[in-house]
Amino acid sequence: MATGKHLSAGSDASTGRSGGENRSGGKKQIHLAAHFPGVNNTTVWADPCSRSQIDFSSFEHLARTAERGKFDFFFLAEGLRLREHKGRVHDLDVVGRPESLTLLNALSAVTDWLGLAATVNATFNEPYEIARRFASLDHLSGGRAAWNVVTSPDAFTGENFRRGGHLDRAQRYTRAAEFLSTARELWDSWPEGETPKPVVHHGRHFSIEGRFGVPRSPQGHPVVIQAGDSGEGREFAASAADVVFTRHGTLEAGRAFYADVKGRLARHGREPDDLKIMPGVTVVLGDTAAEAQEKAAGIRQRQVSPQNAIVALEQVWGRDLSAYDPDGPLPDIDPDPESALVQGRVDIANAREIASRWRALSEAKGLSIRQTVIESTGRQSFVGTPDAVAAELDTFVQSDAADGFVLVPHLTPGGLDDFVDQVVPLLQERGVYRTEYTGTTLRSHLGLRQPVWKG
Repeated sequence: MATGKHLSAGSDASTGRSGGENRSGGKKQIHLAAHFPGVNNTTVWADPCSRSQIDFSSFEHLARTAERGKFDFFFLAEGLRLREHKGRVHDLDVVGRPESLTLLNALSAVTDWLGLAATVNATFNEPYEIARRFASLDHLSGGRAAWNVVTSPDAFTGENFRRGGHLDRAQRYTRAAEFLSTARELWDSWPEGETPKPVVHHGRHFSIEGRFGVPRSPQGHPVVIQAGDSGEGREFAASAADVVFTRHGTLEAGRAFYADVKGRLARHGREPDDLKIMPGVTVVLGDTAAEAQEKAAGIRQRQVSPQNAIVALEQVWGRDLSAYDPDGPLPDIDPDPESALVQGRVDIANAREIASRWRALSEAKGLSIRQTVIESTGRQSFVGTPDAVAAELDTFVQSDAADGFVLVPHLTPGGLDDFVDQVVPLLQERGVYRTEYTGTTLRSHLGLRQPVWKG
């Protein structure tokens, strides 16, 4: 990690909360994070400006851009098995991407302030090993580690692991909750300046007796991110997470989600500021509103090619629909709920419901297959001039629809450049976004309290 950091006056390194003056006269401050694109329908692979999804230089460029924009953290998604479609690797998956924690440890050497968040699965890992790896990243980065806790629903992914099989939804969250609490027991077992205490944990999913091998890290506990939207996921977030990564991008949906999750905190002994809600969004900028809308429409057309539209349709229907015209109507047959056509990270449990919703949209607006997929699968975007986008981002946060945003660019690695150059200065002028980092840890960036040692 590069040296030369310093704390600005007014920041409190012991608690992780920033004590600096709020120049905006009481307005909420916006939190921003950067998501490295890839295994989704956001990326425009064929764009001339698109570069490698696996070379370290791509990750470094995006991370450095996020740090230049004073972002809170850099976020990596990850799957444990390549998706398959009709027995072949899915066209939208990335073959050869390095493992996330390895990448973030490397990025800690070329960044100074930026939080580093890895997605790590709680279904097919063990608490001791994951606690050790995140504590190590927190040490190497000077207190900038974050863990996006996810679970896995399918036996297809499980085939890559000794146990195989899969857990039902309720059991996945039960295991994840015990996994996280066990990791925190391990992190708390080595008080600062002392020798490690014995850890004795005997639970439903894990049984551990021993001593943790890594001293207490700068943050005490790495920041915990959670992305579930079900009732179980929301309750898990309210009880245990520091950040929620959500898909609720519209103002109305965002406010409803925000109120629901924040309203659950009190029964877990937590305050509203103990959890930050950050929807994943895309941004398209133009010199005029019309230019931005035209650019956004062009991006969606490239994201959902005719071929990708049929693939998306087959993922819902679970049937071979290659004979259908992407510019024609939706199939009049029902989805096959028992289909094995698509394998890995595709949830077709609600296929009939999704198909019904797509049909209703198609009929109401007279949309083709491709047009329906474009309208149904697009992530909520902020589209407009830099000034308009800055104003709308601010409105979301001040209206309690979000505490900030995880930006998901459509290009690798330069997809954040325009936002950092054109929108960030406007947010700073509004007094709702930092002009400099005022603490050294990710907890300080997010305004989160330092965990109380419970050893």
